[in-house]
Amino acid sequence: MAEPAYRRVVVKISGEALLGSGHSGIDQATLDAVAADLVAARALGVSLGVVIGGGNFVRGVTVSGQGIARPTGDSMGMLATVMNALALEGAVVRAGAPARTMSAIAMPQICETYERGRALRHLDDGKVVMLAGGTANPFFTTDTTAVLRAAELGCGAVLKATNVDGVYSADPKKDKSAKRYDRLTHGEALARDLKVMDATAFALARENQMPIIVFSIREPGAIASTLKGQGRATIVAG
Repeated sequence: MAEPAYRRVVVKISGEALLGSGHSGIDQATLDAVAADLVAARALGVSLGVVIGGGNFVRGVTVSGQGIARPTGDSMGMLATVMNALALEGAVVRAGAPARTMSAIAMPQICETYERGRALRHLDDGKVVMLAGGTANPFFTTDTTAVLRAAELGCGAVLKATNVDGVYSADPKKDKSAKRYDRLTHGEALARDLKVMDATAFALARENQMPIIVFSIREPGAIASTLKGQGRATIVAG
């Protein structure tokens, strides 16, 4: 069996990944499949932090175009990430692994408040740590949160789970001529304005020399396969 390339990572999952075939909310079968994938990756001896978006409930940038102030919309989106994190925590526990949700926004009756030292202890204890609440600041995406938390927690990489098998020059679902990249530098991703992550996340990853590995979450066992260097993915590094 191939050894995992990294011993500690942050996995970034979009909220939309939990939709399944629905239009909003959480599809239970999809949630359980993601949880099983995380548990399989943990079984490789890898410490896992998970940042999950909130787009299956609300996207701040979308509602801000409907008369809601952008900071308010982003706050709504951050609360949605806590909802998803709690759901995923429960699914991981049901799948047989310990898990803990930590929110950057203090809500002690619901979950722990994020604090770096405590998060490191949870990771050292083998818990899958759900890193919810974004950065607790508006105008920052959960992509940026993932890179920030990975840098804080001494991770080797960010694994960006998407609906496609890597980074393309354009949306391959809309443009059949879109070019797929096997490897890019952070600078190339920024210069080409590739939309798989926002520019702030790429810039922060470049500053901290943090590799970003982009892969499809749709294949069973995709997280574990990516950790072992198997399957199709795009590596953004250097």
